[in-house]
Amino acid sequence: MNLFTKAIKNKLIANHNNQDGTKTFKSVLKLFNPTGIGTWYLSELDPETNIAFGLCDLGTPELGYVSIDELQSFKGRMGLGIERDRWFQPTSFEQLQSKEVA
Repeated sequence: MNLFTKAIKNKLIANHNNQDGTKTFKSVLKLFNPTGIGTWYLSELDPETNIAFGLCDLGTPELGYVSIDELQSFKGRMGLGIERDRWFQPTSFEQLQSKEVA
C-alpha cells in the first residue's frame, strides 16, 4: 500500500510550505504499524528531505519529525510494513493527545 495518496501528499507539502512556525495544522494522515507499536499522525512533509512532522506515538506520544524513507523501508513481523489508515479524518493534535481520537 502507498503511504500517501497524491491529494494527501500535496496537502502535507502545502502545510509545510505555508507554516508560520506555530505547527497548528491538523494531522491529515495516520500511519500505523499493523503488527506492533507505532502510530504517526502527520501534518507536514518537506518534499526535499522526505521528513514529515506530526504526533509520533511509539509508546509515549510526542510531537516531532520522522523520515518517510525509514517508514517505507520498515518491515515488521510477518514482513508487513507501515500502513495508512484509509478512514482517518483530519484531526487536531490537541484532540489526539487528549485521546478523543485513537
